[in-house]
Amino acid sequence: MQKTAEELAKKQREISIAEFFEKNRHLLGFDNPRKSLLTAVKEGVDNALDACEEARILPEINIEIIQLEETRFRLIMEDNGPGIIRKQIPKIFAKLLYGSKFHKLSQTRGQQGIGISAAVLYAQLTTGKPATIMSKTGNKQPAHQFKLKINTQTNEPDIMEDIEIKWDEKDHGTRIEMDLEGAYMKGRQSVDEYLKETAIINPHATIIYTNPEAQQTLFSRVTQELPQEAKEIQPHPYGVELGRLIKMMEMTEARSLQQFLCSEFSRVGPGTAKEICENAKLLPTMKPENITRDMAEALYKGIQATKIMAPPTDCLSPIGHDLIEKSLKKEINAEFYCAVSRPVFVYRGNPFQIEVGIAYGGDQPKDQLVTLLRFANRVPLLYQPGACAFTKSISSTSWKPYGLQQSQGSLPVGPVTFLLHIASVWVPFTSESKEAVTHYPEIIKDIKLALQEAGRKLQSYVNKKGRVQGQLERANLFERYIPEVADALARLTGEDKEKLTQKLQDMIKKEDIQRAIHQMSSLKGDVEAETKLAERAEDED
Repeated sequence: MQKTAEELAKKQREISIAEFFEKNRHLLGFDNPRKSLLTAVKEGVDNALDACEEARILPEINIEIIQLEETRFRLIMEDNGPGIIRKQIPKIFAKLLYGSKFHKLSQTRGQQGIGISAAVLYAQLTTGKPATIMSKTGNKQPAHQFKLKINTQTNEPDIMEDIEIKWDEKDHGTRIEMDLEGAYMKGRQSVDEYLKETAIINPHATIIYTNPEAQQTLFSRVTQELPQEAKEIQPHPYGVELGRLIKMMEMTEARSLQQFLCSEFSRVGPGTAKEICENAKLLPTMKPENITRDMAEALYKGIQATKIMAPPTDCLSPIGHDLIEKSLKKEINAEFYCAVSRPVFVYRGNPFQIEVGIAYGGDQPKDQLVTLLRFANRVPLLYQPGACAFTKSISSTSWKPYGLQQSQGSLPVGPVTFLLHIASVWVPFTSESKEAVTHYPEIIKDIKLALQEAGRKLQSYVNKKGRVQGQLERANLFERYIPEVADALARLTGEDKEKLTQKLQDMIKKEDIQRAIHQMSSLKGDVEAETKLAERAEDED
């Protein structure tokens, strides 16, 4: 029987964002039990680090995972951040798309306001239990404890408990406890590896981790200095699309087009604003609300035709090559370390900065693929390496000149760990779960330039090390002929052969040791000098 449009219309209803992600939790990283446990830890740690850095507090984060049943765990995360005021606790932890960073243009870990509330939703779906949150904002302030669920039909918090409690152990901070289904396994894509990499890329943080086997690991900070604070900036004109430009003009409080351009965008002063209007053939005194769609398109084209200074870079907070080296030394046993921080570049009106670190030799296997540590805004990326611009950049770079073995189009083989970090106000991830960086040619180009710069330092070290080893091998070769030399000298001089043998051996050992000490101690200095010469030669070419 044919149905009418009216009957079909009765089935239509609004879908809550919480309902959507309830059925599509894989989009947020809750694909399977192992990954779900990792994602829940990641979201809590990201929130804690962001909160501490915004409050200018050196982070100290405790993570404890307790195994309750074969596939059920209790996750406890506690930080020493500024705490959360009482009225905001339910919305931060039990309402999706609630946060302070979505409209903020500065380098941050989280942005959408989904992460920690998605973890609460996943825990609720798999165990039916509420999450328990404690927070305290000051030494003389009471601590507030909530038990929360998410009403998926309305995307609003269901408050099961709201009480004041004593929390004397901390002056300020936040603690979340939730039961969830998961699977704990060690290895490359594990909670253990995630926290190790988080400690590497956040050298100012202390992380105390207790795994389900009751083994505690301490990741100590290597610096007492907080990262430079990322300043909020206005959008750059080159990064704004036509539809957003129209919306901005509808919402602005500016009274003229010139004032709108100066107040709503970065790097646009009165002179630049007039030039944009001239190129768009629009009057600077026009009111933004009177701009039609066709006028807005002309304004958009006028922006593209105007030379505008690149956006400011104080919205970024890079790690810096010195701290990258220190962090690698703390967690990876190698014989050579180097790091590179590239100059900031602009893509689609947004500033980007690429950083690369290399740890070579030591305990790392020589006959396996290199280890690749990927990071975006100080957050480890453990999944989808094959879909990531970082992996493509390394695979498409020729590493044989730098002393590594490599098949065409593959990752190189050798005792090397690569650290790659991208910092930006807008990292182009391939999906909502933020696991890989999109293959934009401009970004890949700068990643490769950073890799090549670090590669030259590695090449100089490997070459110098080869020369040192060659000299030592030649000395060892001469040592094998000492008996024959001593015998010949004894016949010529009449001295005792055994005494001559001992003297020659002592002389060789002394020279070998002094030579080795001198060569190896000057190795890194030579590497830096040779790298500068190579860079200068490339610039001249």
